[in-house]
Amino acid sequence: EFYMANYRHGATYGSLAYDLDALAREKQLDEAGKLPQKKVRPAQPEVQPVQRRQSAARAAVRPSPVLLLGTVLVVGMVIALMLCYVKLTGISDNVSSIKREISALEEEHVALLTAYERTFDLATVKAAAEAIRGLPEGSIAGIGVTNQRETTIVWDKATGQPVYNAIVWQCRRTAELCEDLKRRGLEERIRSATGLLIDAYFSGSKIRWILDNVPGVRRRAERGEVLFGTVESWLIWKLTGRHVTDYANASRTMLFDIHRLAWDEELCGILGVPTAMLPQPVPNSAVYGTVQPGIPGLESLAGVPVCGAAGDQQSALFGQTCFAPGEAKNTYGTGCFTLMNVGEKPVRSRAGLLTSVAWQVDGKTTYALEGSVFNAGSTIQWLRDELGIISSAPEIDVLAATVPDSGGVVVVPAFTGLGAPYWDMYARGAILGVTRGTGRAHIARAVLSCIAAQVTDLMLAMRQDAGCDIALLRADGGASVSDVLLQMQADLLRIPVDRPEMVETTAFGAAALAGLSCGFWRERGLEQSASTIAR
Repeated sequence: EFYMANYRHGATYGSLAYDLDALAREKQLDEAGKLPQKKVRPAQPEVQPVQRRQSAARAAVRPSPVLLLGTVLVVGMVIALMLCYVKLTGISDNVSSIKREISALEEEHVALLTAYERTFDLATVKAAAEAIRGLPEGSIAGIGVTNQRETTIVWDKATGQPVYNAIVWQCRRTAELCEDLKRRGLEERIRSATGLLIDAYFSGSKIRWILDNVPGVRRRAERGEVLFGTVESWLIWKLTGRHVTDYANASRTMLFDIHRLAWDEELCGILGVPTAMLPQPVPNSAVYGTVQPGIPGLESLAGVPVCGAAGDQQSALFGQTCFAPGEAKNTYGTGCFTLMNVGEKPVRSRAGLLTSVAWQVDGKTTYALEGSVFNAGSTIQWLRDELGIISSAPEIDVLAATVPDSGGVVVVPAFTGLGAPYWDMYARGAILGVTRGTGRAHIARAVLSCIAAQVTDLMLAMRQDAGCDIALLRADGGASVSDVLLQMQADLLRIPVDRPEMVETTAFGAAALAGLSCGFWRERGLEQSASTIAR
């Protein structure tokens, strides 16, 4: 737990745990009389003076071989007995010392987590306060919320404190649980209701893990004392006191019936998730509540309605104004997420894609086909942080442009498995085609190429499911600022790739959903606002 939660102490804790186990085993063997003689080695500071004195005595006196052998045996036995005593005493002292150090690490770890929670709350409030600073009082019409989907939080209903760290969407710790669901023949049952495949990606298995592994939480969940939510649900609860989730985020839990727009109680039972802890599903553009008074730093927002919410990818689809069936976008973020509007009826994929709720506005539900790539921008970060090939993310464009191609190098960034259309939880990354002539620039270009290739896989699958060509791909997200990447993408797809002036369309989508709800925009006015930022 120390290692997973605080990587700064990982190496220290690992070595302490290893030493503690080794010393304890050695002590047990010694007490049982089974400790091999060869393992009792004197500490260097004590042995070296004895060895030097013995060597000097032998050189001066030169006794007979028999006498020498007998002397060596006697002295060796005496030294061994003395060192056994010292060793056992040292083991006891070392065990106590290690326990004290681990205890200190525990205390420091708890202090770090507490400080982190305070820092996170303060940083979030500070960012929001800075965003509204200088605006005239009453000028904020509404608040929209967007989030990384699937990331799972379980918190105490009374105190508001999480009962465990958030489990992020990329975490694969529940892969074995998902394999068990497949062995039980539940793939069709889950897919027909939720539009999803069984995978550790989704929230349902993450909730189950927390309930199974955090003492006492399952019983409290059954009594309704702890609550589950994805990040937008958590934020809305913090702001308004209401426990809700929008339809788009709910459709990514593996517990939500996308046809009835309600929690599937049978699936909740199969995964062992009490329905008492689940939030109320609500439309994506509606008033969920108003900001409570007295939130430090956000006092000026008291009474402002929170009236729009969507998961980041659906929000980006909305922000890109993909309002007509057949219109598609790809977000180049940590991962890559290609979504296509399929209209008011869900389309079941035959090519490994997912079906989700895109949004519900004014009582009209829109569905989307989605393909998810787990590692895209994170691969660029890997080049920067782990390999040190670049010093900043924008540098990859400059470096990749120095070579005409990757020189035959291929990167497979399966750091956390492969998403659509392959869905292999156990795949891992690889770099292929490396030769003596391979340089930094070739690897950089191969990384950009692998991102474009993965999106091409998704688009080909989407064309197959939709039964029609996609004439244009709209791009957004942090990595979409790369001209080299988007040119590769257009070349592979043989269609135009349209990048807006403001690539953070996820935030714009959340604002648009809120603006429609509070009357700030009408849909036609929203399209006009979006078109002014497109390029």
